This record gives sequence, C-alpha cells and structure tokens, in this order.
Amino acid sequence: MKPTKILLGMLLPLAITVSDAVFAKETAEDNYKTYCTQCHGSQGNGKGINIRDMSVQPRDHTDAKAMSARSDQDLVKVIKEGGAAINKSVLMPPWGDVFSDEEVNDLAQYLRKVCNCSYGK
Repeated sequence: MKPTKILLGMLLPLAITVSDAVFAKETAEDNYKTYCTQCHGSQGNGKGINIRDMSVQPRDHTDAKAMSARSDQDLVKVIKEGGAAINKSVLMPPWGDVFSDEEVNDLAQYLRKVCNCSYGK
C-alpha cells in the first residue's frame, strides 16, 4: 500500500467525525436548554434565573393541566411569534427568525414531553 493511501485511510474517519460534529442538528431539548431555560427553568417549571426581574412569571411547562389547554398550533404560534401572539406576556420573545419551522415543531413536541400531556387531556 502506498503511503498516501495509508494517510488517507487514517484521516478519513477523523474528517467524517469532525464533519458530523460540526453539522449535527440541534435537538429540541438542546434548543430548549439554550434558549428557554433562562426564563422557564432547567426543569421547565417556570423557575429560570431571570424570573426575579420579570413582572410576569414564565409558563410552567411541567403543569399538565395548563399545558393541556394549549393546542399544538398555539405552542407553535407562541414559539414563532412570541407571547403577545396568543394574548400572553410580551416578555416571551418571538423565535421565528431563530428557529426553522422544523425546529419550532420539534420544540412544541418537546414541550408535550416536558408536561407529559397532550392537548385537551
């Protein structure tokens, strides 16, 4: 075997690993932890580090009763357009320019996992 083939054979797995790491899709849980926990808390209970400075307390995403009252469409709308879009706090920012439609839908489904609930139940 020629030295160039050996070197290529050694570097190719490394290149694939680095490429996968760079282009790995963020999960809904990753996005929640990055963008939502400051207000909604690491457990999703509305007890994030920003709450002491907020006049309106963030939604407790673990509250199955309250979360069951919101349709998936409401969840998508509030993530994309912010709290005011569904007559909730203007402190909830719109994330539609940050997340793709797929990421917004994934976040809405992640919220269903956090509350262990579905719409109307």
